[in-house]
Amino acid sequence: MSAFDPPPPTGPGEPAAGHPGGSARSDFDVDLTRHEVLRRVHVLEALGPDWDPIEALRGEEAAQDLLYSGLDQEQQRVYDDLVAAGVLPPRGGGRAAA
Repeated sequence: MSAFDPPPPTGPGEPAAGHPGGSARSDFDVDLTRHEVLRRVHVLEALGPDWDPIEALRGEEAAQDLLYSGLDQEQQRVYDDLVAAGVLPPRGGGRAAA
């Protein structure tokens, strides 16, 4: 036995050797695949049959255009700095919408 693999406890309720407090090490595996599939089913049910992902994306793009429209000179400079730093994606040739 090595220090990394101490001997098991010798009786019930007895702590494992080398583990203060009596908590022995054990393997614990969880497969979340089934839970993830169920979660996705619930998300799609909540969105409903009329949900259009392309229309949702268009709405997001329109909201982004509106958010960055009409910037003054200082705001445009900050926007350009954020795009150059990779914080924001470039839009409309690297400039915010006018």
